Amino acid sequence: MKDPALITTYNNVDEIIGHHEILHEFYSIYLKNERDIIVWFPLSYIDSDKNYPVLYAHDGQNLFSPATAYIGKDWRVDETLTKLIHQKKIEEFIVVGIYNTKDRLEEYNLWTDKGKNYFQFIRKELKPHIDEQYRTKADRNNTYVMGSSLGGLFSFQLIWYYSNVFSKAACLSNSFWVDDKKIFKEVKNDKAPLKDITLYIDCGDEEKKLIDDTKKMIKLLQDTGYVKNQNLFTHIEKGGKHSEEDWANRLHLPFTKLFPRKNDSSIYIG
Repeated sequence: MKDPALITTYNNVDEIIGHHEILHEFYSIYLKNERDIIVWFPLSYIDSDKNYPVLYAHDGQNLFSPATAYIGKDWRVDETLTKLIHQKKIEEFIVVGIYNTKDRLEEYNLWTDKGKNYFQFIRKELKPHIDEQYRTKADRNNTYVMGSSLGGLFSFQLIWYYSNVFSKAACLSNSFWVDDKKIFKEVKNDKAPLKDITLYIDCGDEEKKLIDDTKKMIKLLQDTGYVKNQNLFTHIEKGGKHSEEDWANRLHLPFTKLFPRKNDSSIYIG
């Protein structure tokens, strides 16, 4: 059966709100493959000279446009961000949507060789390019990651093992079951001091294969020392299923919890 997050190829992304650029066939030496990258900017980017945080998001073809999204359902990231910024509820940031490939199942797992190389691609190839070409805040405090399903697991892995690179992670409907639920042992056996990170973890209560593991991970993180509504934000969506449309409908939650607006008079409100 076809993986539900694999790219469906269309061409028309003209309906995206705000300025965006597509880096076509961005090549990775580490992965020896290429993929499209979509870079979305808040409305103020064009008319300002300030620098912006960056959110790196997996399954990038599903984020902004039904024209490129799986079965024509996108996350509506542009609509949600533009609305929340206009309402002065969140900070402004750039979104880098990383399209997936046929190797998604292996790339979205840091315990595989392709997963390790996918991280190196982000860290040593994509991020340096983004920081060089655009006005970004390149430090770890302003570098975030987001994903769902396997992309949620991978986002969790990245911030857990590489908190020197990422400071915040939005992890939706996570595949904590991968590799015999290895992530639970990794978190439980981690004897390092509490990490300086902020996590958002959610799941729909109709995601029967994921809901119990989600609740287990939330409890484990709390037992480890993470505090709800401080550095750990969680949500169980009533009636929530495993789909792009479901993630789109609750995307305001990770954005408002992880990226609340600071006092910044330069923010664009239209």
